[in-house]
Amino acid sequence: MSSSSFEPRSDVDLSVPSAARAYDYFLDGAHNFAVDRAFADQVLAIAPSVPAVTKLNRSFLRRVVKFCLDQGIRQFLDLGSGIPTVGNVHEIAQQVDPASRVVYVDYEPVAYAHARQLLVGNPFATIVQADIRNPSAILDHPETRRLIDFSEPVALLMVGVLLFISDEDRPGELVRTYRQHLAPGSFLAISHIASEQAGPELQAEVSRLVDAYAAADEHVHVRTHRDVLAWFDEGTTLVEPGLVCLPDWRPDGDQEETSVARPLGYGGVARVDQALP
Repeated sequence: MSSSSFEPRSDVDLSVPSAARAYDYFLDGAHNFAVDRAFADQVLAIAPSVPAVTKLNRSFLRRVVKFCLDQGIRQFLDLGSGIPTVGNVHEIAQQVDPASRVVYVDYEPVAYAHARQLLVGNPFATIVQADIRNPSAILDHPETRRLIDFSEPVALLMVGVLLFISDEDRPGELVRTYRQHLAPGSFLAISHIASEQAGPELQAEVSRLVDAYAAADEHVHVRTHRDVLAWFDEGTTLVEPGLVCLPDWRPDGDQEETSVARPLGYGGVARVDQALP
């Protein structure tokens, strides 16, 4: 894992680890602090498959963006985008079309600050600092409205973010609220941690992972295939191969099908066939 010389913002509480910064560390990123690395190392000691899961999730995101580009999509709304690393959405999309428009959304202050710095001089990509549980703050934000035309198809990316949304916050209703703003021809992408297909050892790892995050006041919610499938509601059609284990979604030869973490997450993409009232 990389160590970081990243300078903290004055408003960042360095006594509390951040899930976003720990995720960056698991991806060998450089935008994390000692408190995050200490927490991440504790997680690794009890759940050593975590870095493999994060990399599967990241690879799924890359393949989804490429798929959407192939379908003609040039607008992307990335909820819970995290700290920008190599291969982020705007880098992939703008390699295909420099005018592709990307709005990132994240609540974490380091993710927000670094993305703003990274995107200076890029007129077609921005970040909004907001909680995804407040859709109006995102959908009506001036930066979102500047770049995203919701009367045209959009790729809505909810990759690895809903696992931080509790049942009490009604993730299904949250997905539907965002989905209501998508024009026909749009795509909805969701990935989520899971363990129901895993063997006893991996299931025990996931349970320890959940407990470790809870102890750090970062709650992770593991859900089933049935739970996630229900979020692709009426008016959408899952594209092939449906909701599957992450490396099984349109693999492109990266050999991740054999990853030990293969059964620890689901991913799927649905085409929006009709607008919701």
